[in-house]
Amino acid sequence: MKFPLLLAALAGLVLALFLLSLLTGVAQVAPGESLRALLFGDGGPLTLVMREIRLPRALLAVMVGASLGLSGAAMQGFLRNPLAEPGVIGISAAAALGAVLALQTGLAAAFTLALPGAALAGAVLGVSLILLLAGRGGGALPLILAGVALSALASALTSLVLNLSPNPFAANEIVFWMMGSLADRSFEHVWMALPVMALGWLALSRCGPGLEALTLGEDAAASMGTNLRRLRLLLVGGVAAAVGASTAVAGSVGFVGLVVPHVLRPLVGGRPARLLPAAALGGAALVLAADIAVRLVLPGRDLKLGVLMALVGAPVFLHLIWRMRGQP
Repeated sequence: MKFPLLLAALAGLVLALFLLSLLTGVAQVAPGESLRALLFGDGGPLTLVMREIRLPRALLAVMVGASLGLSGAAMQGFLRNPLAEPGVIGISAAAALGAVLALQTGLAAAFTLALPGAALAGAVLGVSLILLLAGRGGGALPLILAGVALSALASALTSLVLNLSPNPFAANEIVFWMMGSLADRSFEHVWMALPVMALGWLALSRCGPGLEALTLGEDAAASMGTNLRRLRLLLVGGVAAAVGASTAVAGSVGFVGLVVPHVLRPLVGGRPARLLPAAALGGAALVLAADIAVRLVLPGRDLKLGVLMALVGAPVFLHLIWRMRGQP
């Protein structure tokens, strides 16, 4: 498939799912009436539902999906490994730790945006620690090792907080938040996450030429004029901003950055620069579809988005490992 046609098809899919997300909910209302309430509302209950509940939820699904898909494609291109995903450098775990501390200390109950704010702060501290541990070199191995160390440390501290929590209600809230969800989000979350995500998208979009050169190996890329140190800085900063903001507003949503680039890679000829925008649109479509599904499958039980993504992503992950068994 030609690349412009692929992007057009993905954009059309995202638009269709976005409209379907706006029309999906507990209230059984005709599509035309729902759209009229959204565009020309009179301030009634349906207008409130459309503008303050469904619209920000759909926007966040697009933003989170695009961030995770784009970050996954960038990480796989930099590490030259189709099994890589954004969580490999530990940013998700660091952001989750910040959110857990906000829930445990009561800040999340005292201030509306304390929870996403603490998660963003955790992501910032995490990326600072990664860059400090990885050193000045531009190679992938120090980055992976630093990410593994950060992820292990953040996960251990999160478990420690849960283990020592004297408040069972706070522990229960932490567990449910870590499952990932877009329910009960507002435009405050959209406006808080969007500038940070946009910085991440901008940084990652500039990684395309460097990732193309890196397919030939680090030495060949350096001989072609690619600044590996700058490329790594853009990649880590971009992933930290995009994934950190996503975790801040949606909790832990896994497998998007792993599944989407893998599915779309054959359609772009394996070219990392082309995979970046395609994975962003594909991630947005996948999260939109999953968020619609959680409202339809068990509408009365609040099925979590992260749980559904794990149920879908884990078999794909196993399939990837099965296919790679015979490769050198």
